[in-house]
Amino acid sequence: MSQRAELIAILEHSRAKMMAHLDEIDKNRKIYPLWTIREMLAHISGWDDAVIAFIQSLMAGEIPATPAVRGVNVYNAETVATREGLDYDHIYREYLETRKILLQLLQDISDEKFSAPHVLPWGDPGTLVDIIKIFGEHEAEHAEDVENLISQHKE
Repeated sequence: MSQRAELIAILEHSRAKMMAHLDEIDKNRKIYPLWTIREMLAHISGWDDAVIAFIQSLMAGEIPATPAVRGVNVYNAETVATREGLDYDHIYREYLETRKILLQLLQDISDEKFSAPHVLPWGDPGTLVDIIKIFGEHEAEHAEDVENLISQHKE
């Protein structure tokens, strides 16, 4: 399996892991102190947006922006706040659509740009490969948190 295919599989696996639990969790139940599943999906979509913009910049020969340079927590709060008035169904559709776009861009980007070093969305040096590994794991961790809440509720 190529590195590209492996990274796409990581994102697909983490998404499948989350999707497996979305119908089981109460949409109003707090996952974290300030977030329900709605906010968590908005948060994940916000990071997909950042990676999409990163890849599109690379493909256009531009320097990618650093939307989270003020810190990951600030960016997380901003991505959730910008979706504050949106209902769950809208956020869910966006959650699905942003990942679909991201996966297509990963298919389309050249090998050279795929592994070239850049400044990442949060300001650290790295590559697109690093981003995908981080966010695949990131979503999987959130999915585990949801799974744990569902398990606690069943006990």
